[in-house]
Amino acid sequence: MDAPHGDLGSLLHSWRDRLSPVDVGFPAGGARRAVGLRREELASLAGVSVDYLVRLEQGRATRPSSQVAASLARALQLSDAERDHLFVLAGLLPPSPGEVPTHIPPGVSRLVARLGETPIAVFSAAWDLITWSPLWGALIGQPPTDSATRPNLLRAHFGGTGLGMSDDAIASRTGDTSRFEASLVADLRRVRGRYPGDRNVTVLVDELLAWSPRFKQLWESGDVAEHQSERKVVRNAIVGDIEVDCDVFTVAGTDLRIVAYTAATGSEAAEKLDFLRVSAVARMG
Repeated sequence: MDAPHGDLGSLLHSWRDRLSPVDVGFPAGGARRAVGLRREELASLAGVSVDYLVRLEQGRATRPSSQVAASLARALQLSDAERDHLFVLAGLLPPSPGEVPTHIPPGVSRLVARLGETPIAVFSAAWDLITWSPLWGALIGQPPTDSATRPNLLRAHFGGTGLGMSDDAIASRTGDTSRFEASLVADLRRVRGRYPGDRNVTVLVDELLAWSPRFKQLWESGDVAEHQSERKVVRNAIVGDIEVDCDVFTVAGTDLRIVAYTAATGSEAAEKLDFLRVSAVARMG
């Protein structure tokens, strides 16, 4: 696809300049020579090298991959129209309405940034992990920042690929994983029906059918349902087991899933989360 690449670098710079550091979760204040995000901050958020971002902004690189373009659009908190324009300038076809959405609207990005003291993450409808708060990484385990290797919840559970944590890091409070597994598979069947033309969902189902007898058994049951919230126990290497409420919220119009872990104020679980929060802030500092 041919495209006028000359505007790509200047637009990336303009979009970076207009974005407040506070809206992406960086602390307010401090001496900053320029408005907006620094290159190294955007590169970190998008999971690319600073050198590659410099080459993009200077026009020495003009064809980012679709994964990099999507990551930049999310990190820059672009609107859908701006995201599509970025893809066109990069010589890429914008995402089709028939594909599972992975673009996070600016309001949701700001919500995640401002709820950074909560273990919170955003998944696609097919349960691809897209973004997460620092406390999520401290609690669950830090996922890879490279957008091409970000994990999928079903692959992690049925294929043993991990989400940045050990495979048994999260369990139902009852210790019974069968209901959790059945809910995930029934939810994926619903997503498959909603996005029949999405190749990534087809590949995911085919892989899991080949890898996991348990997934195959549940898939062949034909059950269709939406995945529900559940109380869970998270096993953390630093503070031990933490019993938390796991709530799942769907973003209207995008099918994105916001997953948040919370604990009652004053509880032992809340104290453990506070300790991990301090540890996460110290690492970021």
